[in-house]
Amino acid sequence: MHGMADNSRTEPVPPGTRARRPRPVRAVAGAVEGCAAVFRHKLRAGELGSLPVILVLAVVWIIFQSLNDNFLSPRNLSNLSVDIVGTGLIAVGIVFVLLLGELDLSVGSISGLAAAVFAVLNVNNGVPEWLALIVAVLTGTAAGTVQGFSFARTRVPAFVVTLAGLLTWNGVMLSVLGTSGTVNLDEDGLVAKLTSYYFTGHGTAYALAAVGTGMVLLASCLDRRRRMAVGMPHRSLRGIAVRTAGLAVITFAAAYLLNRFQGLPLALLIFLVVVAGLDIVLRRTHYGRQVYALGGSVEAARRASLSVTRVQTAVLAASGTMAAVGGLFLASRITSVSQTSGSGVLLLNAVAAAVIGGTSLFGGRGTTWSAVLGMLVIQSIASGMALTDTPTAVQLVITGGVLFAAVVIDALSRRSQEAHGRA
Repeated sequence: MHGMADNSRTEPVPPGTRARRPRPVRAVAGAVEGCAAVFRHKLRAGELGSLPVILVLAVVWIIFQSLNDNFLSPRNLSNLSVDIVGTGLIAVGIVFVLLLGELDLSVGSISGLAAAVFAVLNVNNGVPEWLALIVAVLTGTAAGTVQGFSFARTRVPAFVVTLAGLLTWNGVMLSVLGTSGTVNLDEDGLVAKLTSYYFTGHGTAYALAAVGTGMVLLASCLDRRRRMAVGMPHRSLRGIAVRTAGLAVITFAAAYLLNRFQGLPLALLIFLVVVAGLDIVLRRTHYGRQVYALGGSVEAARRASLSVTRVQTAVLAASGTMAAVGGLFLASRITSVSQTSGSGVLLLNAVAAAVIGGTSLFGGRGTTWSAVLGMLVIQSIASGMALTDTPTAVQLVITGGVLFAAVVIDALSRRSQEAHGRA
């Protein structure tokens, strides 16, 4: 064996040069470096997106999991996914109004009114559930339309118009309920099933994860092609691949955890479909672009011949509709409607969810997914407090602190954007 050539040695690397990495490693490294460069650019320009709320959510989950091992259990996460739906749907409607730089204070009362209309029609008067449900939702649409038209025509600030609506619709709800005060819903009925039904087959949750990930990948590729066609900045294929892979990990992990308890909740499925659909409406339709335009500058929108009155009316109508739908889900959760429906901290939580999730109070920036993220933070805090037997007062203080931090970040982000000529 002595005297044989040693072929295992590698050639020395010339000074000042780096050893070549394998092609797959270079591809991944390039994608990560590209994403990091885009992130640094957005950070300097004040375009933080959903990063702050994701970090807050991660911190909240880590803290409560360290305090109680049951926090991230399949049962608690499944309950959490259902608990966010009612208020979350109301928060989605709030996002529409905030995009105009306005605020709707009547959503709590409208949600209670819609639930009362459904309960009285179905339980007290024997109207079929499907018909009573449609009438209840249309009640919210009508209330929002009245407020929107009043706001658009009189040019009185929306928060003043909706403050009057808060009192008015609450009075109407009390009148609808009458002397009975509380109406119990059928626990086996259609509305009760909204929050109690689960798809027990494991394939449903995984199918939703696959479809959702595939749709995001398709939308990203189509957006890239459209931007390339007109010479606009666009994501690289590597960046899209990394983003999609990250989303796939999250969605399939969520599907796995849900399947370990009772399966995919019907309420969560409806919530995600509604949020995704309205996100397409806002970002891919002419109406949605008009909403963002009005949030940027109402006067500029008028000079561009946009129908300001029609858009403002439609936005408040959408908010009223989502408040009604959310109210029905809240009633479904407790299978009853009472004189306290729509009151308490419901309005504050809905507004806080939209703002904490990243929707700007100054208008023109935010998505429907903001409501999902913000509601996850708020409900995670509430769930963690319940598991650790923490007083409600502390929960309110913590939620208020998170809301204040979100507003401060929003203000600083807008100031940074103004400095870069983006606001």
